[in-house]
This record gives sequence, structure tokens and C-alpha cells, in this order.
Amino acid sequence: MGEKGNPWPGIFIPNSWKEAANSIAFNSSDSPPIAFVCGAKNSGKSTFSRHLLNTLLGSYNKVAYLDTDLGQPEFTTPGCLSLHVIDEQTPDLTILYMKTPVRCFFFGDTSSKRDPEAYLDNIFRLYDYFQMEYYKSNELEDSNIQLPLVINTPGWVKGIGYDILVKMLRYISPTHVVQIRISAESKNLPKGAFWLDGNQRGVDLIDISSARQDSTNRSLLTQKDGRLMRDTRIIAYFRQCFRSDLNITTKNELVYALASHPPYEVPISRFKVMHLHRQVPFSEIFHSLNATIVGLAVSSLKPTESKTSTPWCVGLGLVRGVDLSKELLYLITPVPRYNLEKVDVLLQGFIEIPTCLLQVRGCMSPYISMDVLPAN
Repeated sequence: MGEKGNPWPGIFIPNSWKEAANSIAFNSSDSPPIAFVCGAKNSGKSTFSRHLLNTLLGSYNKVAYLDTDLGQPEFTTPGCLSLHVIDEQTPDLTILYMKTPVRCFFFGDTSSKRDPEAYLDNIFRLYDYFQMEYYKSNELEDSNIQLPLVINTPGWVKGIGYDILVKMLRYISPTHVVQIRISAESKNLPKGAFWLDGNQRGVDLIDISSARQDSTNRSLLTQKDGRLMRDTRIIAYFRQCFRSDLNITTKNELVYALASHPPYEVPISRFKVMHLHRQVPFSEIFHSLNATIVGLAVSSLKPTESKTSTPWCVGLGLVRGVDLSKELLYLITPVPRYNLEKVDVLLQGFIEIPTCLLQVRGCMSPYISMDVLPAN
């Protein structure tokens, strides 16, 4: 685990954070913990959640991770809400890891502001799936696979963002709530069990301060470049289109590789197109897909009893072109072909292609196809 006192290289973990994580991981309850991590923007929620995940993996073989941060998710691209089952520690908390979720929704935006109700519905469905598959014992099958859960949340804690957090907490009823507080008190959440009406039985409240300085007294509260971080995650996702042993080590090399990568050639008739959070004239539906990032979904995988109209998402695709005369769509995606052949819904939101991917000259035409998927 690394040297004593700093088990995770690359970042400084305060003692108070270690104690909080240990108190959750080594609690004496009969059931695994469900830990809800919240706090203001730039307080360290993602870093603490990753540290807690690593700590729990010291006691459990697998840990579930529910990511509700649309703008800066840990293991997926922006615009996604996802549930993961993690079975190995991530030793360097500063490195970006892309992981395939067990279930995912493509919300299509980096904030829940456009549709808080749909955002909450997606989270509730992900949590229901966790409860059904990973937390409830099945006496009929003589199985009792129960996993701990870490829930990472966005930093929108005022106004509608506060109301969303309250509804999430009431629905999930976590065993532990970790609130990370910053020095600007007006930006923090209220102290205590603010989502309950005076009854906090069954929940452990843990307040910790944000990591203001590292072991050399350098400030850790640097302003993050949100757009750069989102672009980095999108580029890392589409890097998975290529074998890991290929010599693609710089961003420019990856940009050229993506720009020259032959896309899938897919009949338009395969897909139903759903525009998230907006309406598009019928005559412009397929024109609007050109040069966009879309969620790839399977209609038969729609969650049961769900208010949301979007099915589970199996990955993202980059639409390199649309040829209406041939009724073909040209798509780049790391989604395996056996999954891609099941996709029959394209979800278009507001997730933009990074500018650097649109400014490459001298590359192969995007209309050269790698493979042809049959029409349904």
C-alpha cells in the first residue's frame, strides 16, 4: 500500500480523512456501509471518495461506487450517471482511470439544472439496481453478496442543488454521511442531519475539513479548469478505440489517430433518436447528429417502473458524419461490436466534442468506413 502514513502516492491525505475512512470501512455493523460524500465545489469530495474506496477495498473484495457528478465523474465521461463495481485499488489518486460501469445513464449535460427531476429519477434507478443486485441477500438462492457503496456527489449545494441533495439523502438513507467543509462557511451545507426532521437514528455523521495544505504546507485548494478536465475525460474515453500497446502517448498523437480512424458505417434505419432537454424539428433530426457525441442505448434495457424515458446506456459514440443520400451514419466508439449491434437508440444532449478534435488537418476522410453494421 505504499509507505506508512501516505498509503496512496501522488497526493497528501490528512489524518482526519484517514480516520474518517477507517471509521466507515471498519465499522461494526452487520451490513456493509453506504457512504454518502457531500460538500461544496472544490472541497475534495472526489479525492476523499477515491481514498474511501481504496480503504474499503482493504476489507472487501469488491466495492460499489455510485457517481452522481455529471461535470467531473471519476470513471466515466461527463454527462453520465453511473454505477461501478470496483475490485482493485487505484494506487495513485492523481491519475485518471476510465472504467466500464455495470449500469449507466447518459444524462447529456454537465449539470442537472436543465432537468432536476430526470436527474433524480436516474439516480434513484441506479440506486435501486444496486440494492437489487448487490445489497439484498437472496435466501432462495442461498446467496448473501452484499457490497459497500460509496456515493460521490456534485458540489452544487445551494438553491435547487440543496433540494436535490436532500431528496437523494432521503431516498438512499445512507449509513454514513461525510460532509467536507471549506473555510468559507457560507458555502457549506448546514451542519447535522439537515435532510431529516430531527431524527438522525441509524446514520453516522462525519464532518471533515477540506485538505488545505499538503505535507510541505503547499496549498491544495487550486482552482480547477472544468472544461479542460471534461475534455481530458472525453479524450481518454475515445483513446479506448485503440489497442493499449499502440504508441499513442501525447494528446496530438491521439487527436490524429482519432481523426484518421475509420468509423463504423451504420444504417440510419437502425436507430431511434432521442434529443435530451430540447426539441429538434423532425426534418433536422439526423442533420443535428453530425459531429456530435451521442449516448448509445438499448431500448430493451429500459429500467422497469421508471419515469425517465431513457434506457440504459452502453457507451458513447462520436458521429463523424451523416450521409442522408445513402442513409448511413458514420460512428466512432470503443464499445465492442457485440454490444454495438444491440444499440437501437441514439441519445443526443449537450456534451461537446473537444475543440482539439475538430482542428486537425491532413487526416483521412471521416467517410471511410471500418466496418458495416447490418440494418435491423
